[in-house]
Amino acid sequence: MRPAALDWSVENCTIARAMEVLGERWTLVVLREVFTGVRRFDDMRVRTGIPRQVLTNRLAALVRQGVLSREPYREPGSRLRHEYRLTEKGLDLWPVLVAVLGWGDRYLADAEGSPLSVGHRDCGAPLRVELRCADGHEVDQVRDVVPRPGPGARRRTP
Repeated sequence: MRPAALDWSVENCTIARAMEVLGERWTLVVLREVFTGVRRFDDMRVRTGIPRQVLTNRLAALVRQGVLSREPYREPGSRLRHEYRLTEKGLDLWPVLVAVLGWGDRYLADAEGSPLSVGHRDCGAPLRVELRCADGHEVDQVRDVVPRPGPGARRRTP
């Protein structure tokens, strides 16, 4: 049986575009650090073990994409430096990181569990990502999700 998805083009797919921004291994690690409050280059480098040039490139790419902004700071007696802060575009990635964390906790955690958890600031309850349709129905089974052409889809020509 031929999948219906073959009838439309994925040339302008936003998943592919998002992965151009997020797809490199270290990018989500950098975002994890900024989301957990680690905003300075040297702190990120020491905490993650990311090679200096790789971290420089990741941070520059995230700034260029508008996910992070560079904010100046100066410690007393030191030169001007920058720390990295999430923009609105960056903050909108929090559910993505929570979903990746949940998946990793389910399938990849050590016996002791994950070294990171996320919770609701008001009540402390653990967070999880849920699928809901626009009418508010919770989707319990991923097999109940149906991919279909979106408004930007183009019919494929044979």
